[in-house]
Order: sequence, then C-alpha cells, then structure tokens
Amino acid sequence: MPLRDAPTSNARTANTRTEDDIRPDKGPAAKLAVTRLTLTRFRCYEGARLNADTRPVVLTGPNGAGKTNLLEAVSFLSPGRGLRRAKLADVERIGGSDGAVEGRRAGWAVAACVETPFGPVDIGTGRDVTAEGPSERRLVRIDGHPVRGQIALAEHVALTWLTPQMDRLFIEGSGGRRRFLDRLVFGFDPAHAGRLSRYEHALRERGRLLRDGRGDDAWLSALEDEMATSGVAVAAARRDMVTRLQNACEQAVGPFPRADLAVTGTVEDWLDEQPALAAEDDLRRRLADSRRFDGSGSGSGEGGGTVGPHRSDLSVRHRTKNMPAEVCSTGEQKALLIAIILANARLMAAERGQPPLILLDEVAAHLDAERRTALFGEILELGAQAWLTGTDSAVFAELGDAASFFRVEDAHVTPV
Repeated sequence: MPLRDAPTSNARTANTRTEDDIRPDKGPAAKLAVTRLTLTRFRCYEGARLNADTRPVVLTGPNGAGKTNLLEAVSFLSPGRGLRRAKLADVERIGGSDGAVEGRRAGWAVAACVETPFGPVDIGTGRDVTAEGPSERRLVRIDGHPVRGQIALAEHVALTWLTPQMDRLFIEGSGGRRRFLDRLVFGFDPAHAGRLSRYEHALRERGRLLRDGRGDDAWLSALEDEMATSGVAVAAARRDMVTRLQNACEQAVGPFPRADLAVTGTVEDWLDEQPALAAEDDLRRRLADSRRFDGSGSGSGEGGGTVGPHRSDLSVRHRTKNMPAEVCSTGEQKALLIAIILANARLMAAERGQPPLILLDEVAAHLDAERRTALFGEILELGAQAWLTGTDSAVFAELGDAASFFRVEDAHVTPV
C-alpha cells in the first residue's frame, strides 16, 4: 500500500521482511538504524510514513520522484542544515491541501524511531511555528521532550552522506571540506558541534563589531577569548580525527584507492609544535593584533578573522597515483570520497561498537561492477544501515534479501 497517509491518519505501511531474514551468517545487524520515518509537509511530501528494519534501505524510482528528499529528511536527524544545506523555509512543501494554518504557512516536520545500542529513541524535528508564522528556528524533540538546540541530536545519531553535489568537494572552496570533516568528528565527539557553534558565533560577532567600529577592548577580548579556547579545541579535534581516519584508511582492502589525509592551517601548525594552552595564547594575541586589519575588510574571509580554524582545510591525496585529489579524475575523486566514508564507518564500528548511518544518493550507478560489489559488501559486513538511491533497481539486485527495497514515484513510497 503506498505511503499516502498524512501524519494525522492511523494508516500505516510495514515492510513484511523481518530481522530473521537478515543474513544470519554474514555479520551483525546494524545497531543504529531508522526503523520508522514520518514526513509532514516536507519538500514534495504532504505526508508520508516509511517503516523499515535495520537492513540497508534501497530507494528506486524516476528522477524527481522524491528519493533524495527522503535522504534529506533522514539527514535532519543530526545537527545542521541537512545534506542540501537548505534554509528551513525552502524545505517546506509548497501548496498541498493543508499547508496553512489560519492563513499562515504551517511549517514542516520529520519524525523517526531510531534504533540505538541503548534502545529505541523517538526523534522529532521541524520548523518552529509562532503566533506570527513559521520562523527560521529548528525545533527538536527527543522521546517527546523538547530539547534546547540541535546539538543533542549528535548524542543519538551519527550520520554521514555522499551526494552528487559533493562531486566538486575537492575542487571548490575549503568550506565544504571543513563541513565534511566536522560531520565525521561529530560521530565520535558530539561536543564538537557545541564548540564549533560557539567559535562561529564569536567569530561573527567580532567581525560585526569590528566592521561597525562599535566594539570596546573588553568586549572584543571576551569574544577573542571564546574564539581562542573553542577554536583550538575545534582544530585539535579535527587533527585527532584525521590521524585516526588515516589509520583506518591504511587498513582498507579492495578496489577503492588509498587516501592520504591531512588537515592544514595556522592553528594546526601551532598544535604540531606546542601544547594547546600555548596555541590558545598565540591565537588570542594574533586576533588582538589583527583587529584593525580585520575591521577594514581586507581580511574579511569568513566573518572577519585572518587566522583561526575557519580557515583550515582538509587535504586529500590519491596515494597510488601520488596526486592531489583535486587533479584526479571525477571518478577517482568519488572513489576517494567513498574510501574515506567507509574508513570512517570502520573506525566508528571499531571504537564505538556501531557504524554510522550512511546516506548515498545516486552513488552506486556511477561505479563499475567491482567497486559496486565492494561497496555493498563492506556496508553489509559492517552491519551499517545505508540509505541508497538510484533510478535502476537492477543496480542493487545483488543485495537481495540483505536490504529493504522501496519504490518511490510521484511522492509515494511503496515497499517492494
């Protein structure tokens, strides 16, 4: 039965496959999995519900049917703006039968039941709706209780993704690479999200005050102190993540290329040579010395800071070819990204006992048969719940009963 029920309906659709059908002799079931996903006025969906088990989820259907929208909904179960980095207003469904409340837009919502090593957790998130209408604030509820901010999501869900838009990750600006690395850090250190948020807030406030010429020394010093303590912690977490991820890349086998990783930046260079407290002192001093330059707009960058982890970068090289990722072919760049994501999943499974949720949008169809088989095999061996999309169901045929299959067409989802 198609998943056409609005969230107010009692109708439900269940996948008939059960845990007993999951490859009992080929590895553990996933410990982190979305087993129910409900959408309300989200993108092309007026209302939909998808029920799954802990196996990988395969979504097939024509272009424009709503497959990527389902992956985006899952991505909102973690902190941030989702895999499209969309504004909250852009996510809300346009039109529909009940898209307004008293003449105002009604907001959107995503709800999910997530299996975790500590038991099931109900997560709800969506656009806040006030008396004046929807706002640009995202609400989060965990087990029915409102929580302050999105950071609490990282305590329950570790999640990474690969989308066609990321094909240019290595050749565009460093911001995308930093966000990619930070999402990997979140999976091991949920507090990283809070430190990064505090740093970026202080960076923006300092830049605004300097541009307006309204900041006194005490106010600016307080912001720079926050930038120093949070910023060095952010840089240290990224360095540690890259070191451990490099070790995981060393253990890779199969047809995906070996990736050599490094995080580069002034703060990272300081941490190579001295303790974190000394690096904090250096960053405070550099920030204070650069106020006039930053306020002039000459060093505007991202928020007006000439130095700090907001200027760091993730460097990736193809080891066998001894080439920077940015000069590799498009196919090899995608293969390098997959290799990094799989290394991260292996690392998380080894260190935390569970791999992350993995969202792969239109990835498998662009791999040759050998790499596609290797990708599926590693996902299954890890016991990860991956959500995969594609237009051709035959691409995923070798997964067989090891995955749950759904057909997506015209914003309707049907178990296969």
